[in-house]
Amino acid sequence: MANVTLRNVRKTYPGGFEAIKGVNVDVGDGQFCVLVGPSGCGKSTLLRMVAGLETVTGGEIDIGGKVVNQVEPADRDIAMVFQNYALYPHMSVFNNMAYGLRNRGMKEAEIKARVEEAARVLELAPMLDRKPRQLSGGQRQRVAMGRAIVRQPKVFLFDEPLSNLDAKLRIAMRVEIRKLQRRLNTTSIYVTHDQLEAMTLADILVVMNGGQVEQIGNPLAIYEKPATTFVASFIGAPPMNLMSTRPDEIKSQLGGAGDAGILGIRPEDFVITDQTPAGGVALPLTVEAIERVGAETFVYGSRQQDDKRVAATPGELPPGEIIVRIPGSEAPPIGQKIRVAAVRQKLHLFSGDGRTRIEA
Repeated sequence: MANVTLRNVRKTYPGGFEAIKGVNVDVGDGQFCVLVGPSGCGKSTLLRMVAGLETVTGGEIDIGGKVVNQVEPADRDIAMVFQNYALYPHMSVFNNMAYGLRNRGMKEAEIKARVEEAARVLELAPMLDRKPRQLSGGQRQRVAMGRAIVRQPKVFLFDEPLSNLDAKLRIAMRVEIRKLQRRLNTTSIYVTHDQLEAMTLADILVVMNGGQVEQIGNPLAIYEKPATTFVASFIGAPPMNLMSTRPDEIKSQLGGAGDAGILGIRPEDFVITDQTPAGGVALPLTVEAIERVGAETFVYGSRQQDDKRVAATPGELPPGEIIVRIPGSEAPPIGQKIRVAAVRQKLHLFSGDGRTRIEA
């Protein structure tokens, strides 16, 4: 096991495209770090740089106290699990898991012991003689994980390993990966574009956008206090409602400095009410759509530009689409006008460019 530290890591491709723009991350020994962000944000490139599959243009990658920028992938003592399993179709499960160990000249007795132990942990013992074509998608992914486990590396690297699985299996495998990592206590870095997967797996969450880090921290802390509007809208489902505010609204209603900014309110922090809470905000809405998802319902509402009540009541905000999350399956009918409100403690305020969180 080992710490993984990235110090001002950069990646620039020929032609001048800067894919990674100075990333600093410190993953402690035995921690589970998740890199999350939209497609093209640089998370997989960063993971491949840790693995040694991409060269580093600038900065340092430190694994276990050793800078590995010039170290070959095979010598970094890492194991990687890919999205596409990458199993040898003509080999049995046992031989797929044993292949890397044989290449390193390990004795057959030790190989057998490691493979059988990994198979026991992953519940693959009855399948060791099968070929990959005889396995389900989830079983193939477990074989790929087993191939990494038998290496007993310092660091596990996961590159979107669940994206090829169906939704139900993805949830089950997510739980299994977290349980397995805790049992092995191996430092892990995991890439995903799925914010729910990231929130449930991570000890350390790294939110990336445009080749740089938007925020690093505990997943719940990031959810409760997003540093930028990008983080606020990316982490959470449905996303946070974001609304432009005028200087007078910030100063009188939100306690800000008086500059124009952006107000954020999570869907679950709204309630349907005729009252405007002291220091909070209220919005009149027209119900446009209803989405029932079992134990809760999402209400999609809109403020029309010609709504005469805009700014007529203290705490009311400009027009736009609003999502309200309410418990249960009951919801107002489509077309009905309602009023929703949020208390001051549930409001998030950001600078006008969305790059800075303002603590009132």
